[in-house]
Formats: sequence, structure tokens, C-alpha cells
Amino acid sequence: MSKQVSPYTDQDQKTQHYNVASDGTGDYATIQAAIDAVPDHATECFEIRIKSGVYYEKLHIEKPMIHLVGEGAEQTVITYDDHALKKFPDGSQYHTFHSYTAFIGADDFTAERLSFVNSAGPGKVVGQALAIYVDGDRAAFRDCRFIGHQDTIFTGPLPEQPLDRSYFGGPRDGAERRKLRQYYEDCYIEGDIDFIFGSATAVFKGCEIFAKNRLSDAAAANGEVNGWITAASTPEDVRYGYVFIDCDLTSNAPPQSVYLGRPWRNHAKVCFLNCWIGAHVKQEGWHNWNKADAEATVVYAEYHSAGPGAGNATVRVPWARTLSEQEAAEYAIPLVLSGVDGWQPFGEEKG
Repeated sequence: MSKQVSPYTDQDQKTQHYNVASDGTGDYATIQAAIDAVPDHATECFEIRIKSGVYYEKLHIEKPMIHLVGEGAEQTVITYDDHALKKFPDGSQYHTFHSYTAFIGADDFTAERLSFVNSAGPGKVVGQALAIYVDGDRAAFRDCRFIGHQDTIFTGPLPEQPLDRSYFGGPRDGAERRKLRQYYEDCYIEGDIDFIFGSATAVFKGCEIFAKNRLSDAAAANGEVNGWITAASTPEDVRYGYVFIDCDLTSNAPPQSVYLGRPWRNHAKVCFLNCWIGAHVKQEGWHNWNKADAEATVVYAEYHSAGPGAGNATVRVPWARTLSEQEAAEYAIPLVLSGVDGWQPFGEEKG
């Protein structure tokens, strides 16, 4: 049983906090214990400061205004190894949405200087394996790493209905679908198949998006597809899906083996602005997931792409767009994220 700990208060910011240390020198030895100790229905930010270490935990967060702060993304690591093919005691499979390392199910969550890792392994062995499942509004991440293979980051909510069975499974199956906003700044995201996917409006600013090689030499020589970076399921009535700004798309995969994205649902929206794109990205850029009708409804766009994988209207698929300067201005972060509440993640300056 965890000891009873009174939260500290930062007099400058009026922020209460707990300290977590795996070696027992903090208020709690596990992150989940600290989260469980946070008062319900908080009306101000509650900060959980996590010392360096590897925390083998499956996190479940449904309290608002939680702020996790590590001592550096490479030093403070949250990892677990659940996966879609794992089975419950009754023999049923976890499927995708039980496989997360961390589930964020409340609003106003923030994380800084942490790694979220799913260590289960490649999709061909274990199926989908989420590092993080984010199903809250106004979620923000800075200087974080997200490491996985297939389906690394799920940006909730779930689509309205599954395509291949009667249920999704997971913590939000059957829940009301809300319009959610997320922000990722100076983060590192690694995976291979559909490793950024879901329905949220999400901005990725200054991130490195690393497409991990999963092909054998023979498969690479045969020209097989290594992966897809995005699989958006943007709702039809939501203007913005995924917006990548000033990001670097890197990889150890073979040249011309990775697509920028494919539509998990037919109104997927993804835009890359001022991004450097490596040679791993196919010149055609986008894949229709064998849904010809989606070509008329997706919004796949680029502006000022650079690098060997950068395309233009002559090489990209004809149903993708190259934005004008005026059109690109409509993807300014405040226009994408501010909403009716004026949300401004992290404020004007980094703290």
C-alpha cells in the first residue's frame, strides 16, 4: 500500500506536485500510484515530477489537468509490452485498443521530457501495439519520445464504427465521440505501419518522424512497401486532421518504400508544411488504401516540402494538393487548435 503523501505546492505557479522515483526516494515509486493519489475533479494543474529511470507500467489516466514531467526523454522512460494478439484469461484477444502503454482519457493533460514505449515488438509478430492512446481534449506533449512499431500513437476519438467487426474494444469503446485537439512539440515519433493514426485534430511542430525499417533485404529488393506514416480518420465535419509543421521525416528504410499516409476513414485530412522529407518517402506520396472513392474526399496536402522525398504536383498522386501561400496560412497553429476556448498549448514561450 502506498504511503499517504501531502502534495507539495509551488508558490510561484500555484501548482501542486508529487515526486516519483523508482528507487524509492520520491513520494511514490510508480507513476500510477502518484496519479491515483491526485484528487479527483481537479480545478488546477497537478504536476507529477518523475526522476530518471525505466518505469515498467501500463498507465491509465482519467483525471484532468495532470502534468507529467521527466528528467529527459532518454532518461525517463515509461514502457510496457501489451499487444493486439495478447489474450485475456477468457481467451479473447486484446486487439488494438487494449494494447496501450499509456491511456490518456481526460482533458488538459501535459507531458514533457518523457518516453512512451511499447516494447512488444514488430507487428508481424504481435500485431498492433500502442505506445500511447490519447482520448482527451487539449493534450500537449513537449520533448517526448514515442517508440513502437505498428500503431505507435493513437489520437482519439475512435471512429464511429469498426470496419471489420462489431466492436473496437478498449477503454472508450461505445463512448461519445468528441472533437479532440492535441499538440506535439519537439518530439520524436518512431514506428513503421500507420504509426500516427486516429481522428483528432493534432499539430506536430518541430518533430522528428522516424519510419522504422521492417523489410528484409529480399523484400526491399522486391520493392515491397515498408510502411505508412499516417492513417487518419478525421470526421467529415472537422476541418483539420493532422498538421505537420517544420518536421523532419527520417528513416532507415529503403528509398521509395514509405507513404506519407493512407485513409483509415474516407475524410482523412493530413498536411505537411515546411517539412524535410527523406528519400524513404515514395514520390507519389499517398496511398488510397484500395479505396478509390476516398480519393474524392481526403484532404492530403503539402507546402514547401524539401529533401529527396519531397514531391510536387507532377509526381504526387493527382488527388493530393500543393498549397498556395495563402492556403498554407490557413494552417497557422492558432487557427488549427484555438477553438472556442482559445487554447494555446505551452503559451508563447517555452518554460
